[in-house]
Amino acid sequence: MTLNLAQLRAFVAVADEGGFSAAADSLGISQSAVSHAVAALEKTVGLPVLSRDRGPRPTAFGEGILVHARAALSAAAAITTLAAEHTGAAKGTVRLAAPPSVCQGLLPGLLEHWAAELPHVSVQLFEGEDDEVAEWLGNGTADAAVLVDPGRDTGVVVGEDVFHAVVRRDHPLAGEAAISVAELADDPLLLSAGGCEAHVRRLFRAARTPLKPTHHVRELGTLLAMVTHGVGVSVVPGLVSALLGRELVLVPLREQVGRRLVLTGPRHQPWQPATTALVTSACRRRT
Repeated sequence: MTLNLAQLRAFVAVADEGGFSAAADSLGISQSAVSHAVAALEKTVGLPVLSRDRGPRPTAFGEGILVHARAALSAAAAITTLAAEHTGAAKGTVRLAAPPSVCQGLLPGLLEHWAAELPHVSVQLFEGEDDEVAEWLGNGTADAAVLVDPGRDTGVVVGEDVFHAVVRRDHPLAGEAAISVAELADDPLLLSAGGCEAHVRRLFRAARTPLKPTHHVRELGTLLAMVTHGVGVSVVPGLVSALLGRELVLVPLREQVGRRLVLTGPRHQPWQPATTALVTSACRRRT
């Protein structure tokens, strides 16, 4: 029996999804087909690639070949989509990673645009914090990503926004046209421990105000829930407006700190033609 892409695809799906059932759903095949493909892979290589104790996870050997399996699948997809590109119709699936605020506030419009302009390219969305998104793009889990202030020229800027205070609608500052971050000192401050922390620190430095967070919160949804329940206030990107419930409002800040959102492909690997098509299409939409 020879190694084939179906085996690698099943193995990578189980590793990414954390289970055979979830992998089957993501691939659109039966669970038994996934199990058979992984078993066939293990028979071919002569070693187990997954440990079945307490849920399937890659063995030490499986971790070692995972990056190569991803590369093989990426190369096969690139060949397929390159052929499609030469016939004038980009095809394939692009695994796109982005932070939550981008997924909610920016991507719906882009997805609608891509569906109309690139009907044969499908987008599979991965939502994660800024550092997770960059890691997924680097290790091949994602084919493309929206990075925050990446500091490099490749890709296309798909959005820019500035930071705001987020408070309850009944907060005394909720109706102000603009405030300084210093005016938040009377309330417990919830600091995002994700990619936004650096921007918030810049804001407080600009206001010459000590940053004294009461809580460090990694998940954006958790942070907004805490503000909703009166635990404190926070500072967030403007795109977060798409996630706010009726109880919360954004208040502009006098100190202006913004961020650039860049759609790009992997830095040290060739881009899939479908990824290139998405970036090019986004560039046309921007201009």
